[in-house]
Amino acid sequence: MHVHVAFTPDEIAAAPTGVVIDVIRATSTICQALASGYERVLCAAEVEDARALVALGGVTLGGERLGVLIDGFDLGNSPCEYLTVRTPTLAMSTTNGTRAIVTAAERCERVLIASLLNLDAVTEAARAHDDDVAIFCAGVKGSFALDDSYVAGRIVGQLGDDRSDAAESAARLAASYATAEEALRASRSGRNLINHGPELEADIPYCARESVLDVVPRLVEMHGVAAEIRV
Repeated sequence: MHVHVAFTPDEIAAAPTGVVIDVIRATSTICQALASGYERVLCAAEVEDARALVALGGVTLGGERLGVLIDGFDLGNSPCEYLTVRTPTLAMSTTNGTRAIVTAAERCERVLIASLLNLDAVTEAARAHDDDVAIFCAGVKGSFALDDSYVAGRIVGQLGDDRSDAAESAARLAASYATAEEALRASRSGRNLINHGPELEADIPYCARESVLDVVPRLVEMHGVAAEIRV
């Protein structure tokens, strides 16, 4: 099994198994929503694509742009908002994460959704396929993101020693932090949450919890331009 990390969405990377990370906060939120009981999450890159999914019926709209609730959406992008199920289907659009999922769907035979919340479960699922793995970091508006790269390094550390230089770099980055919360707080995404006030800052320790969920969200199919994710 060869493991590679794509630090930014623009990097052309592909493998039979793709693992997508947007730990602050889209992939953490998707994991929490499905663990709470949502049947599926439809991930759309664009806001209007997510809005159009309401026509399916029984849909909750969730997401953000630049950390802020999108006008007319039901919920934002905090995993804490998804502890109670409102409808069978959640349609999401976020600044970085949902776009990365749609991109990975174009490049990989299978796509798994990763966070710290499901770290052990998603790593075991990726290992079970015994194929090469490409880990996609959602980044921040196309740029390198420390928080996603930290989680990528944690996954690399559990998957084996056949690593690209990028994967080795991620593993070494992850090893430089004493705790996950320290890494998330040091990141730009973490600082953005802190700057938005204590309510959003509380998402940092929430998203930093490790292996508290057993779910492995994965791509089922493309629903038009939206990636359908289920456990």
